Amino acid sequence: MQQVNDIMLQAAEAFKKYRKISGKEKAVFLRTIADEIEALGMELIQTAMEETNLPEARLLGERGRTIFQLNTFANLLEEGSWVAARIDTADPHRQPIPKVDLRKMLVPIGTVAVFGASNFPFAYSTAGGDTASALAAGCPVVVKGHPAHARTSAMVAKAVLNAVERTNMPEGVFAHLESGDGFEVGRALVMHPETKAVGFTGSFAGGKALFDMANQRKEPIPVFSEMGSVNPVILMPEKMANDAENVAFIYANSITLGVGQFCTNPGLIIGIENENLEKFMDVLSDEIEKVVPATMLNTGIYKNFEAKKSLALAQDGVITESVSKIEKTVEIQGTATIASVSADVFLKNPTLHQEVFGPFSLVVKCKDLAQLTEVLGHLEGQLTATLMATESELQTNEEIVDILRNISGRLNFNNVPTGVEVCFAMQHGGPFPASTDGRFTSVGPDAIKRFVRPASYQSFPDSLLPDELKQNNPLNIWRMVDNEWTK
Repeated sequence: MQQVNDIMLQAAEAFKKYRKISGKEKAVFLRTIADEIEALGMELIQTAMEETNLPEARLLGERGRTIFQLNTFANLLEEGSWVAARIDTADPHRQPIPKVDLRKMLVPIGTVAVFGASNFPFAYSTAGGDTASALAAGCPVVVKGHPAHARTSAMVAKAVLNAVERTNMPEGVFAHLESGDGFEVGRALVMHPETKAVGFTGSFAGGKALFDMANQRKEPIPVFSEMGSVNPVILMPEKMANDAENVAFIYANSITLGVGQFCTNPGLIIGIENENLEKFMDVLSDEIEKVVPATMLNTGIYKNFEAKKSLALAQDGVITESVSKIEKTVEIQGTATIASVSADVFLKNPTLHQEVFGPFSLVVKCKDLAQLTEVLGHLEGQLTATLMATESELQTNEEIVDILRNISGRLNFNNVPTGVEVCFAMQHGGPFPASTDGRFTSVGPDAIKRFVRPASYQSFPDSLLPDELKQNNPLNIWRMVDNEWTK
């Protein structure tokens, strides 16, 4: 497509300049984007409300998170140590051969194509985490707006472009493509030779399609697709004996938070069948019956929720335990639903292992800890896994902890998976199929690592080295010099 080609060639030219701009200048750029988004005021919030059916309070919070993300990456750039500078100085007298001078740091990879998410119109979309981390890394960004909030995306894109102009960034460092002709635009973006990486948040089908395209290129490129998961919650017997009712209250809220439209929604609950699990089920069912149906993001997501929920409930051995008793007032409202199934059936039916995106959770009833462990061994990669347990149960069930650690990006203890903190210690990404590369996070400052690569300079004159690697450390950043951390 000619439009995509023109934009990508302009981005490639911008990269030649942008990659050399200092961290402090890029930090000013990111802070200016944050200011421009905030300056859009309630008009942006109202537009997003109209397009996504999300409530005002949720969108105000998400806008705040988006601004916080941009400022967090600005802080990272101002401090500077994120480049992971490594210096091994020369030793001409080393025997049997002299040692050369080697200096290494992280450098940007080039233009990044970002695909906006439907369920987070700010934080995971046009100026969200993918865009912020790529720009922070020194990479131009081309965003394909999501059709579910096209006007919102266009408004945010204009804010970014205003910031480009205000801070004198290179023309082409950011571009926004409207959502029309979705598949063809997306394919053209991924296949263009100037695209060097892809960021995506959404369905498994969409993320896997982008991943497959990228690997069909003459020059394969990394695709960082976050594709959701069922986020299993394990109810350990000692914990349930003491706290079943409270756990049920907590999870009734987590399952239905945001109409279940979070990639960390607890869609699978696994416990041992006994009176304590029944107590849990009774309280959970009572709470679910009281949940007021709420409007989902759009008609497509609602239809997908209904289809996948119906498919799960139609499977042999699945029992519908609880459904909200409050009638819908709008067709595309999601009705909270809890179902259960025996572990014997679950183990034989892969359909029940799949995500139902919305206010739905499946409870798997196991005969004992041995069968519970067997169920865990059949689960695929997850964004999160949660243990509701006592500390002594963690100590005596090391195998269960190890299995969950191996299949999840974030292992939770006596908490809920919903709610993703933006910080260094957050890991939002897990083994496939939760994401296409579980080594990286899409949330927090470490997300910058997706869009860089290590590069070494050997025996370079000091004057020609990047400031990050010069002998006198003009940026005053932490570096590892001859195996010791120092400024």
